[in-house]
Amino acid sequence: MRPKKTANRDLPPRMLRRVRNLKSGGQWVGYYYDGRDENGKRIEIPLGTDLDVAKMEWAKLDRKAVPKIVRLLGDVFNRYERDVIPGKMPRTQKDNLLSLKQLRAAFSEAPIDAITPQILAQYRDKRSGKVRANREIALLSHIYNMAREWGITEKENPATGVRKNKERPRDFYAGPEIWNAVYQYAAPELRDAMDLAYLTGQRPGDVLSMRAADCIPGFLQVAQGKTSKKLRIQLNTNNRPNQLGLLVERLLEQRTERGVRNPYLITTEDGRNVSASMLRLRFDDARKAAFNSSLEDKVLAEQIKLFQFRDIRPKAASEIDDLTQASRLLGHTDKRITETVYRRIGEIVEPTR
Repeated sequence: MRPKKTANRDLPPRMLRRVRNLKSGGQWVGYYYDGRDENGKRIEIPLGTDLDVAKMEWAKLDRKAVPKIVRLLGDVFNRYERDVIPGKMPRTQKDNLLSLKQLRAAFSEAPIDAITPQILAQYRDKRSGKVRANREIALLSHIYNMAREWGITEKENPATGVRKNKERPRDFYAGPEIWNAVYQYAAPELRDAMDLAYLTGQRPGDVLSMRAADCIPGFLQVAQGKTSKKLRIQLNTNNRPNQLGLLVERLLEQRTERGVRNPYLITTEDGRNVSASMLRLRFDDARKAAFNSSLEDKVLAEQIKLFQFRDIRPKAASEIDDLTQASRLLGHTDKRITETVYRRIGEIVEPTR
């Protein structure tokens, strides 16, 4: 038998790989058994396009034991990115791809069955980003669960039981002084976004994606981008417009006055919708101006410097007296999340006497 070509040296004896370039620009890869027909004439018997299945078919024809399939984690990462991540919400996709980049750098060349809890613990301890390390190990855990479902491995999930780094929830609260200082220097569209974020308690991305069509009689409809949770936030209280209702009325009137063609509630004075980057730049400018004007009060200035737009959601949660109502507004299924992560001021209690 002639020596195998370099392209087939990773395959069992008499197994061939055929690669064809497609018009679409991709490649088709198929596997064949280099055999003989009943007259001794050489023939190539198709084994399929899946390498694992092809090796099993090869074993039947060659009357050999099925070779041990060694799968590298890089291949599993590719399948997970192709088949699983696209089905997640856009924000989660972005976060998964960021974590996957770090996992590839560390584990792509490792056989899937070679990873142990000890290895993951070492990875956790060496990562400088402690919170990011937690996210990456959590993602790897799900990847292993999927690999078990796909039949790629029968090994126990090595991430099970691996201790996570301790995380401290952000504890910043934007009190009235801080809010007013930044609000004073905010561009009109930033003020609108801040008001809408505070009164609805929603995430920045959800605030910017609110549309005029979401305003139906008596309600502002919200579909949260992160969780797909749907809410209908009341625009009236005791049959009269509440603060959110008055804000929505004003934003709708602004759209008419500005001749806005896009569907969004938050727009610039010249009718453009406000993107996430535009919001960030405007907030940074307002915060910088507020910081510079408050330098005489160093404590306040430092607090202003820490203020971020994302702190408006926990501000809203903190300033609603009823925890259940706050949790429902934020779209949480568990009140403990609202209480431990988003409530950033102490509960009001009575003294002993």
